[in-house]
Amino acid sequence: MNGAGDKPSLVVIGNGMAGMRTVEELLKLAPDMYRITVFGAEPHGNYNRILLSPVLAGEKTVDDIMLHTREWYAANGVTLHAGDPVVRIDRKKRVVHAASGLQVAYDRLLIATGSKPFIVPVPGHQLPGVIGFRDLQDVDTMLAAAHAGGKAVVIGGGLLGLEAANGLLRRGMQVSVVHLGGSLMNQQLDPPAAELLRASLERRGLRILLNRQTAAIEGAGKVEAIRFGDGERLEADLVVMAAGVRPNVELAQAAGLHVERAIVVDDTLQTYDPRVYAVGECVQHRRSTFGLVAPIWDQARVCAAHLAGHGHRRYVQQATATKLKVTGVDLYSAGDIVGGEGTEDLVLRDRRGGVYKRLVVAGNRLTGAVLYGDVLDGPWYFELIQKRTDISAMRDQLLFGQALCMAA
Repeated sequence: MNGAGDKPSLVVIGNGMAGMRTVEELLKLAPDMYRITVFGAEPHGNYNRILLSPVLAGEKTVDDIMLHTREWYAANGVTLHAGDPVVRIDRKKRVVHAASGLQVAYDRLLIATGSKPFIVPVPGHQLPGVIGFRDLQDVDTMLAAAHAGGKAVVIGGGLLGLEAANGLLRRGMQVSVVHLGGSLMNQQLDPPAAELLRASLERRGLRILLNRQTAAIEGAGKVEAIRFGDGERLEADLVVMAAGVRPNVELAQAAGLHVERAIVVDDTLQTYDPRVYAVGECVQHRRSTFGLVAPIWDQARVCAAHLAGHGHRRYVQQATATKLKVTGVDLYSAGDIVGGEGTEDLVLRDRRGGVYKRLVVAGNRLTGAVLYGDVLDGPWYFELIQKRTDISAMRDQLLFGQALCMAA
């Protein structure tokens, strides 16, 4: 057990971006309020998981993406137990138990266990050479495979899958992307933009296989091929699963916290136990779960304010924006791109220039934007969406961007 001390104890489960951003915000608001202890499953400080793709592609180093070094924890009086995950929460005694046997008592607990890759549960999914794309260890495995050369198959044609595929291609592997749906990045792109993206990626040398259902992963002792539902077979020395994530909720569930798809929290990021908070990809707020960084930063700010006793903030979900981190591919998507009853699409297509823009308008407001090839005005469109700006005066110029609208 830890010594009682005079300060209340805050224990953070998860040394990733959501948990540590909350700690950072808390230290700004109330630097001496808690004794803070952080448990992390990975054996190092906190790094920017969003930048794993550039590390894989060779555009950044591991040092470039470190957010908090071990020195930072020490300088801020934060006790870090890296490589020692919490395995049990005893809410009655208010104690966490780590894998090493270490026990730490808490007055406040912050759960930031994130998510794990969804490994498609087909025969052979446990073969060596089948991995997710989630942490530095996965990147090391991918780099070792690329060093040996050969063929990689990425299952999942979403944001993460395409970034993984691009990185492996740049490292010299032959790469195929296998996607269940009929168009790439179907959460962020409409079919015309997805088609432009597919053509661009194929020109770079990626093989894109759409409408494919993976039936099995084959191999003797290690992965050798994947087989589709129709019997087609694709050779593979490495299979990367990027078909979505699942929130890490087992710990919270075992502790008796209220869990649906993820850990249920209110507008203050508090769970059903008032001493326990949760942030990031492991939480469910008003039926939604989260995978992008912007909402998670907002959650961190609100949660830190409540931990610091400044209890006036509420977390409100906002529209989000997405960019693909593949150098040379310009793509931006924001807000509600599906549209629906009572919405109208403004579309600009320049096939020769490889430019496509679609704006979704509801009444006199912009509610969504898909940009391909020319993304310069993406942040401006996003701002119009977030601020619910009245666009009626510039509606006719809207597709041509900020400069023209401001001049009009």
